[in-house]
Amino acid sequence: MRYNNRFPVKILAWAHTNGSGIVVGGKSGITDFRALAGRRVAVPYWYSMHNVVLQFALRESGVTPVIRGEAGPGECALQILPPPEMPAALAAGKIDGYIVAEPFNALGEIKAGARMLRFTGDIWKNHPCCVVVAHERQVAGNPEWTGKAVDAIVRAQAYCAKNREEVARLISKDGRGYLPMPGDVVVKAMTDYGAAYEASGAIRHPEWSASRIDFQPWPYPSATKLIVEAMGRTVVEGDATFLNGLDPDFVARDLVDDRFVAAALKRYPEWAGAGDAAALTRQEILSL
Repeated sequence: MRYNNRFPVKILAWAHTNGSGIVVGGKSGITDFRALAGRRVAVPYWYSMHNVVLQFALRESGVTPVIRGEAGPGECALQILPPPEMPAALAAGKIDGYIVAEPFNALGEIKAGARMLRFTGDIWKNHPCCVVVAHERQVAGNPEWTGKAVDAIVRAQAYCAKNREEVARLISKDGRGYLPMPGDVVVKAMTDYGAAYEASGAIRHPEWSASRIDFQPWPYPSATKLIVEAMGRTVVEGDATFLNGLDPDFVARDLVDDRFVAAALKRYPEWAGAGDAAALTRQEILSL
């Protein structure tokens, strides 16, 4: 938005980490990314973490991602599909798999006969998914309001991390109705990450001690840089020339304003290591 559409957004914090996966038809026989050759997979948006991770996994598996009608030998055809339409399209055989944020993966597993192929957080360790953004004018003109909004988000994330099932039922259609999915679907999306998925191969890095979804507000610059670098290797539809020469270090400084979340982390001790500068840097890990 900031560099292609010239819309002056600022990232203020991360909203959650992981929380996505790629599912395939339960009877498709697809057990790894190599088996996606000759298949069709839906993504929610070209400029998304989902497209980046999926294409990384395909390339690492020797499969070429393409954007066209049919996939040739050794290719996987990608298409855009709104997340609410993905489970039904998979059940109807219109696509062979989809990659998206929860709770649409859990919905596919429970209602559409889908099987989890891999969790994205098991490919890119604790990756960002949704982020908190604001108009640059609002951030500059009303810093007190901005700070209070980020404080509320940080506190809410801490509560979600400690009370997953309660929050899942609260936001489901059986609770306050923030999501149109029943409680069992949302609970699965927020809590189900264990031995059964290790046995099926959906989790291959149990030593990462990841979660199906987690809540972590600090916007690691290393992740922003990785996304900018990876987008240069990611196939997208339309004019992507704005990516040429886009410097990852510049984007990490220019797009992200971490002043408010840094202050919030110091105020709320729920976040282990929040006051430790060393905890605010990390090395990004991608491994298929």
